[in-house]
Amino acid sequence: MPEAHSPVAAVSAPAAAVPAPAAAGPRSRRLAGLDGIRGLAALYVVADHVFLRSFRGYPADHAPFWAAWLIYGRFAVVVFIVLSGFSLALSPARHGWRLDAVSKFAGRRARRILPPYWAALAFSLAVAWLIIPQPGHGVPDVKSVFVNGLLVQNLVAAHSPNAAFWSMAVEAQLYVVLPLLLVLVRRRGAAVMVTAVVVVVAAVGIVGPHIPRLRTFVIQSPPDLAALFAVGILTAGIVGARESRRSWPWPWLALGALAPVLAVIAWRGSAWTQGHLFWVDLALGPAIACLLAGLATGRPAALLRLLDARPVRSLGSFSYSLYLTHAPIVAIVCERIVAGRVAPGVPTFLVSLALALPLTIAFARLFAAVFEIPFQRGRSLPAPARRHHPSAQGAPA
Repeated sequence: MPEAHSPVAAVSAPAAAVPAPAAAGPRSRRLAGLDGIRGLAALYVVADHVFLRSFRGYPADHAPFWAAWLIYGRFAVVVFIVLSGFSLALSPARHGWRLDAVSKFAGRRARRILPPYWAALAFSLAVAWLIIPQPGHGVPDVKSVFVNGLLVQNLVAAHSPNAAFWSMAVEAQLYVVLPLLLVLVRRRGAAVMVTAVVVVVAAVGIVGPHIPRLRTFVIQSPPDLAALFAVGILTAGIVGARESRRSWPWPWLALGALAPVLAVIAWRGSAWTQGHLFWVDLALGPAIACLLAGLATGRPAALLRLLDARPVRSLGSFSYSLYLTHAPIVAIVCERIVAGRVAPGVPTFLVSLALALPLTIAFARLFAAVFEIPFQRGRSLPAPARRHHPSAQGAPA
């Protein structure tokens, strides 16, 4: 069964950077900042897994204050899932909330997700069988191959060859319900769609702990991810909104939504927070949604420039591969290279991080060149001269 605290990075196809002022006009295929968000979030996932291998005792936090924030790697789930719904709904939002065709959408998603995923599955199995299995997951067997290969690991228990794979099945299932959510948006409106999903998800969250089978489902297939995905779809409507709506102080609204959640986390601590991730995730969703709305309207400019910087944008361009392949490498570094040779705690963390970050990034870049980028049809970076074109706005993942 996947670890409930593992961060999700079920990334959609990268969206390269073109700053997007509010003016209407012809749309480019990219939206500024999305690649940068994916890249930084994926890097955070790597650091989180190193943290969990270095400071034992999860969900209690035994790290010094300067590293303690890394225990909350699960919060990447909020970023990635809201961003996934947002990215995939951008094009429908500009075309009456319609997909061009469900079959074409399914084909694009399969081409984008499956080749690198299956390649990463083969890599993860090789590492688990030949070097080291994922700590806490057991040695994968034939059942593991079929369960993970068919993307049903959130429904069928099996030893996992990769601690990060638990989210991939959930992501694939959200793709299946996307056309249904868009139908509801067209017929009843985006606000009604989100309200309906949140009500159902909240009901499951309230009842789930009291029903054993439902509780297991909530752990393996967190239904709060569906609500976050729906919030992302709602946020995509900003691309076609009136100027009065686009001019809202979205960055400040994001800070206003984030501040009370962070205050509660600081007050109650890591053990309480990890035990209430279902509700904490939902509380963080609006803050991420407001941030995406701000970036879609070109604000805050300083953050947009940071996310659009070439190193960050480049990292985001292979963030999916980084997410898929980092866990086996982290296990090798922490358990086979560092363990027993470096003092536990802070020394282990710093040495492991110094080794794991460059190794995972370098491997992911090579992996993406072979198994990911060739399947991104039509992907191209905009010319520098277009960076501040007033008509440039977002596009689907």
